[in-house]
Amino acid sequence: MVKGIARRVVVVDAPDQRFFEQAIFIVRNDAAGDGVSAKELVEEARRVARNYTGGADHGRFSRLWRDLSPAVYTLIGAAACGLAWLTVTLI
Repeated sequence: MVKGIARRVVVVDAPDQRFFEQAIFIVRNDAAGDGVSAKELVEEARRVARNYTGGADHGRFSRLWRDLSPAVYTLIGAAACGLAWLTVTLI
């Protein structure tokens, strides 16, 4: 038997829905009475969701490395190995 307990929730849609569709946050009962607006609740939920998914913006350089193709990583690794071999051979 379920009694009538009302809970407030904030639902945030995932930007990349490859694995998850939504994140559901249950709002604390005492948070609703502290004069917190609905917009502030949604922004806080988005911030927390971004932090858990690693979506925090770490700058353009970090995003560039993350978006590179595996073929580029292979070429960079091969070039580094070739440079190391050349350095050892010429010394």
